[in-house]
Amino acid sequence: MKAISFLLLAALLHGCGKSSDDNSAALALLATGGSAGCSTGVANSATDVPTTTATGKYKVVDTKQTLCYDSTTSATVSCSGLGYDGSYSGNQPSYTNNGNGTVTDNVTGLMWTRSTDINNDTFVNSSDKRFQSDAVTYCENLTLGGHSDWRLPDIKTLYSLIQFSGKDASTYLGTDTSGLTPFIDTTAFDRVFGDQDAGDRIIDAQYATSTIYVSTTMNGDKTMFGVNFVDGRIKGYPATKSKYYVRCVRGESDYGKNNFSVTDSGATVTDDATGLVWQQADASSTNWQDAVDYCENLSLAGETDWRLPNVKELQSIVDYSRSPDTTSGAALDAKFSATSFTNENGCTDWGYYWASTTHVDNDNDAQSATNATYLSFGRALGYMTGSMLDVHGAGAQRSNDKTNIATEEGASSANLGQGLFYYHGPQGDILRLNNRVRCVRAGN
Repeated sequence: MKAISFLLLAALLHGCGKSSDDNSAALALLATGGSAGCSTGVANSATDVPTTTATGKYKVVDTKQTLCYDSTTSATVSCSGLGYDGSYSGNQPSYTNNGNGTVTDNVTGLMWTRSTDINNDTFVNSSDKRFQSDAVTYCENLTLGGHSDWRLPDIKTLYSLIQFSGKDASTYLGTDTSGLTPFIDTTAFDRVFGDQDAGDRIIDAQYATSTIYVSTTMNGDKTMFGVNFVDGRIKGYPATKSKYYVRCVRGESDYGKNNFSVTDSGATVTDDATGLVWQQADASSTNWQDAVDYCENLSLAGETDWRLPNVKELQSIVDYSRSPDTTSGAALDAKFSATSFTNENGCTDWGYYWASTTHVDNDNDAQSATNATYLSFGRALGYMTGSMLDVHGAGAQRSNDKTNIATEEGASSANLGQGLFYYHGPQGDILRLNNRVRCVRAGN
């Protein structure tokens, strides 16, 4: 097993495996040693966390993933009958450039600022990054396109822009970004990467949101959920220690709010906001392909058109007002059942849940499409400097290998008394194959 200090150092210098993140918290842990235990510490008040609404619509924009991949070879295969993300088509992304610095999302009705160049110097670089609280203030004070009701988006609103036609640039060691494919529509929005001249990595392009984690991560850090459109992830980032890019939004203030009801005598939960019907109980899996097959073969409540949700559909049901350390349960509305388990650190926790979306990386090799996305409804654990920590927060979206985590690039192993586990990346993301499953279907 590699020493964790070596793993961290290599990750900070070059990136590590198929995982990425802002490294400021990792550096702090390397210096201080971190803290073990089942709870990360004090709770924070939820800030602008969408929960439920009795009105309004919450259209989930499709991932734009149209290709399907063999789980072990990464070869492109026909999507017909597979049950993968590319096998299904949802609300396809559509944008209108309004010609005044704003872009309208024709699916959601949201209006966005087109450029990340908030200081208007014609360049996007570190001078355009802001602390989370300053990002809130910037959007609140913005007047653009004849509108002054701008706001910093919450995590569900910002995630509506992500597109999994992108390729994760975490392992890219070059400096030329022209051949990279971000996880956002670059005809509608600007191409943004980390400011290499300021010492950033290319993937240091996280965007701020108004969503503060109700618990804490790392060493009790106040944490903001952000979206990285260069590596294709949601993670919890230090809210007060690092700066982030800013994209403001206006309109559709109820976007991201669910309207759940228990249906079919308790077998399903219907979200009248998104129009999706969910399996009320979750199920186990042995790996990603097993999860896909389970949903494709499910017969429930008289229906057989169940499928494994894509990653944006699955993220739509995360409840960011909940966490294991503040509500003693999953980050999920209580109308759902969620199975608890004893995690790698011996603590009661709730699981990662597979999504049907492949997380493609930029390497274009035999492992470039062997990872699948998941949402962490429990702690998004990482193993760092000998300690198990909630490194990214309940509600994070990450990925790991679909069928064999032991051979995942950059993976190491350890045992804290609960059995062997694998981890990788700058924050030692815990890898699991037996993620939970919750199937979905379109409502009638």
